[in-house]
Order: sequence, then C-alpha cells, then structure tokens
Amino acid sequence: MSESARSLAATITGNDAPGLLTRLMASIASLEAEILDLEQTVVRGQLSIGVLLGVSEGGVEELENRLAGACARLGLSVAMAEGIGDNPPRHNRVIVTILGRPLLTTHVAVTTAVIAEHGGNIDRSRRLSRTPLTSLEFWVSGADAALLRPALAQAAANAGFDVSVSPAGLARQGRRLVVMDVDSTLIQDEVIELLAAHAGCAEQVADVTERAMRGELDFAESLAERVQLLAGLPVSVLDEVRAAVRLTPGARTLVATLRDLGLSIGVVSGGFIEVVGPLAAELGITYAHANSLEVVDGHLTGRVAGAVVDRAMKAAKLREWAQAERLPLSRTIAIGDGANDLDMLAAAGLGIAFNAKPTVRASADTALNLPYLDAVLFLLGLSREEVEDAAAARASLAEN
Repeated sequence: MSESARSLAATITGNDAPGLLTRLMASIASLEAEILDLEQTVVRGQLSIGVLLGVSEGGVEELENRLAGACARLGLSVAMAEGIGDNPPRHNRVIVTILGRPLLTTHVAVTTAVIAEHGGNIDRSRRLSRTPLTSLEFWVSGADAALLRPALAQAAANAGFDVSVSPAGLARQGRRLVVMDVDSTLIQDEVIELLAAHAGCAEQVADVTERAMRGELDFAESLAERVQLLAGLPVSVLDEVRAAVRLTPGARTLVATLRDLGLSIGVVSGGFIEVVGPLAAELGITYAHANSLEVVDGHLTGRVAGAVVDRAMKAAKLREWAQAERLPLSRTIAIGDGANDLDMLAAAGLGIAFNAKPTVRASADTALNLPYLDAVLFLLGLSREEVEDAAAARASLAEN
C-alpha cells in the first residue's frame, strides 16, 4: 500500500460471541481491502476490535457501508474515520508496567498523566495479572525513557504503587542472565541472624546487619564484626540453619519459570556458601557465589575464609557470569535489597530493588515493594496465565 492511499480506521464494540470477527471480515472480503492493523480484546464479555484497512481510491464509501451493515446485523456498534496510509511510525518505544495490591484508578491516572507530560503516547495496554497483585502493561512511544523513568518512580512512590520502565523491541526478547541477592531477596531470612540465634547474640548481629543494609557501615567491616560473634559454634549448626531458611513467596515460581524460558540464573550473596550453595542446587540455579565460613576442628573460628563478597564483588560476579554466557550487560537483570547490591544493580541492564532500603530504591531502575518475588516475571512481559500454564506443563512432565 502506498503512503498516500486511502485507509479506514474502525472501532467495533459490543457483546462478544463466537465467530464475530469471521463474519465481519467475510462481509468485506470481496472488496479485497488490505489489513494494516488489527487488535481485539474481550473484557468480561465486552468485545473491542480496532482495525485499520487500506482500500483503493473510491472504495472507502462502499467499505464503510459494508462494515456498518454487518455491525448492525450483529448488534455491534462501530465508529469509523477515513484517512491516508498506515499508522505513523512509533519512536522511542518503552514498556511501562505498573503493579499494585490493589491497583487503583488513581494509580493509572497518575501514570498516564506523567507519560503525557513527557510527550509519550500509550499505543497499547493489557492486564498481566489479577492475583496475587494486579499489574498492567502500557506500550508507550514518543517519550525519553531516561527522563520518564525517574518521573514515574517518584510519582509511584508518592501514590503507593510500583512501576517499571524498560526498553521495548528486541531488548526484551531472547536470552538473559538474572542475578539475585539471597538474604531478604531470594529468601525471607538473614542467614547470619539465624546463626546468631544459636550463638545467643541475635539482637547484636541484627542491629549491625540493619546498619550495613542502610549503607551506614562498610560491609566488610560489619561482616567481620558479626562473624566474630559466631566463633565457637559447631559446624553442625549449619544443617539446622539450612532447614530453617524460608524462601520468599514466589521465589520458587520465579526460578522455575526463568528456567522454562531458558534464561540463565545466578545468586551472589554476602551470606555464606554453606547455605547458599545447597539452596542454589535445590532450585536448579547455575551460578552461586557467597562468603565461606572458616572452620577448624568442627567449629566456626569467627572468621571468613577468602575474599569478602562486598558490593564490588557482586558486580564483578554479574560481569563474569554474563561473559561466561556470552551476553552483554544490557541483557542482564539484577535483583537485590541492600546497599551491598548497589553496584550490581547499577551494572545490570535492569536493576530491580526488591523491598529495598530507601537509598537502594532511589538508585535502582525499578523498585518492587510487594512481597512476591515472582512479580519480576511481569516486568519481563509474562502474564499470570502464561506463568500458570508453564507450572501446569512442569507438573504434567513430572507425572509422566
């Protein structure tokens, strides 16, 4: 179709029923109109079809009459607008995902207002999930992501919902590497605090941990201070701690679905490989790196063996594993909650702060403040139905 050829945009609405699109297209088939665009949605039995049709010069009136007649017979409403050519090209395309529990009309109004203020247009939207949280995805064109992202983040923080801005197109497709923190991210616990409970110094260790997570203390120094308090614990305590670890809600679903997608997964932790390693193996996570506790004569010495996994080490592991997977950093995702994760979040193509401290939320590309780790899947464009279908397929495979 030439750029100057006539076209007709039609929006058709009404009660859904099987075969409606077939009958609509059949009513105009003999005119040999060209399909330039077509989208169809159904919300609680209410149908909406948007179609852009290219037609020969002089054929617009007949096309309008045929569509109007077909819609009248089928009990549908139609609005039509004549124009020239296809949809205009869409530049600076990004995906805006908003999440809430509940997600309110106020949240949508805030989001769309900020998008409009930055020159963006919403070309398409869809619901990704309804439970355990509601998430919507907007395909936006015309806005500068670098300016839109912080503006939406601030608006979402003020209004009480979560938002993500990510590139559209090929940047969202294909293989990726996802690297997660462990304590308070993949799991609900801080392993060193579980160990401290056995050593009778839980409150003291928890206080130091909290200050380190906020970035008030140097991580390596704070780790040394806390591990020293564990001196003398029998190594058998580690078995009890491993058994006590609780996965974050949605963690198992996230990892299993990422594996279904063929994505590579790593965990890097300022905790301890004695717990992180078996957990990673259980979940089928390829890469794992954490601190090692020094053991002499079956007891913890109160020291860490080898280099401390600090924020620089976490970022280095992200780069190392990306190189091993032959992936550019733009195709990596990092998830974490504390100051020790800042370098890793900054290095990744998409940095996600998960129930994080304020300084971390302010620095990350995206902040998730809901308690479900599998909400990360919605930021990748997966719907709840697709996640559930994948889970059902895994269960069926396991049975057979």
